[in-house]
Amino acid sequence: MTDNHGGDQRGGVPSRQRKRFPGISSRAYEHPADRSALVALRKLSGFDTVFKALSGLLPERSLRLLYLSDSVRVSDVQFSHLNDMLRDACHILDLDKVPPMYVTQNPVPNAMCVGLDEPVIVLTTGLVELLDEEEMRAVVGHEVGHALSGHAVYRTVLLFLTNVALKVAWIPLGNMAVTAIVTALREWFRKSELSADRAGLLVGQDLQASMRGLMKLAGGNHLHEMNVDAFLAQADEYEKAGDLRDSVLKILNVLPRSHPFTTVRAAELKKWSESRDYQRLMDGHYPKRSEDKDTSVTDSFRESAGHYAQTVKDSKDPLVKLVGDIAGGAGDLAGDLGGRLRNVFGGGAPKDRGEDTGKGGSGQDSAE
Repeated sequence: MTDNHGGDQRGGVPSRQRKRFPGISSRAYEHPADRSALVALRKLSGFDTVFKALSGLLPERSLRLLYLSDSVRVSDVQFSHLNDMLRDACHILDLDKVPPMYVTQNPVPNAMCVGLDEPVIVLTTGLVELLDEEEMRAVVGHEVGHALSGHAVYRTVLLFLTNVALKVAWIPLGNMAVTAIVTALREWFRKSELSADRAGLLVGQDLQASMRGLMKLAGGNHLHEMNVDAFLAQADEYEKAGDLRDSVLKILNVLPRSHPFTTVRAAELKKWSESRDYQRLMDGHYPKRSEDKDTSVTDSFRESAGHYAQTVKDSKDPLVKLVGDIAGGAGDLAGDLGGRLRNVFGGGAPKDRGEDTGKGGSGQDSAE
C-alpha cells in the first residue's frame, strides 16, 4: 500500500490520491432503508430468541477452518494486489483490524462478509476474473463497509437459517416463524447492500468504476457492448412499471433474492453520489464513531420515516403512487386498492366508492 493510499500500479492503473475518513461512523453512509429494516427486524416477534439461540449454535470455527483448508487466503504472497486493496480500504474507512479475506473457487461472481465474533471476507474466482482493478477496489470497499457496519453477524444468521434451519424440525418457533424471520432478514440484507455500495464508492472514489462493476454483474465481461446511461434508463423503466400487475410481480420477484436488482443498485448509488450528503462527506463533514453512543434513536426513526415519505412521493411505480395517493386522503385504501387490483387481474370493473365492499379483500394474493 502506498504512503498516499492511492493503491498500487498493477494492470496499468495509476496510483492516485484518495481521501481518508478518520473515525468515520457507518451512519455516514448507511442507507435510511437499511437502518429502518434493521429496526423492524429486531422488533419481529421471536427474532431475539432465535438470534440468541443461533449465536451459540453457529459453527463459526468450522466455517473459518473450511475457508482456511479449501480456499486461498489473501496475503502479501497470495493475491497480493487484493491484499493491497483490502488494507487500503481499511485505512480509508479507518477500520483498525484488517479482516481476513479468502478467494474461493466458484464461477458465480459473488462476495460476502460473514462471521459472528470477527468478520471474514470471501471473494469468488468468478468475481476476481470478471472485474478490473478499480472495479474490484469498489467491491473490496463494499465488503469492508459491511464489516464496519456490523452486517456480518446478521448475514451469517441469514445464511445458516436459509441453508439449514428451515429443514430442522426441532426449531422451537416452528417453520412458519423461522420463514418469517428469513423473509425479514432478506428484506434487511437487500437494504444493507445499498449501504455497502456507498462504502465501496467512498473507498474507490470512482463512480464510473462502481457503475462498470454493477453492469458486469448484470451482463458479464462485455463492457464494449454496454452503456451506463442506457443501463440506468433500465432502472427508470423498471421503476415506472406498466401497471399494477407489474408492481405485484416486482414484489414477488424480489422476495427470494438476497440482493436488490443490479440496475436499482446502480441508480441508487448514482443518486447518492450527486447528493449534498455525499459532497459534505467528501469535504470531511461526517458523523464519527465516537459520537455513536450519543445518537438519538428518535432522530434515526425520523430520518428513516422522512426518507420513505420522500420515496413514496417521488416514486413512479403505479402501486406505490396509488398507496401514496390514498394515504394522502384520496379514498379508502381497501376499497380502492382492492377494486383496482380486481380490475387489473381480470376480476371485473372496480366498484364504485359508494358501493358496499364488505366482500372485498378476498382477491388479495399471499406473497408466500
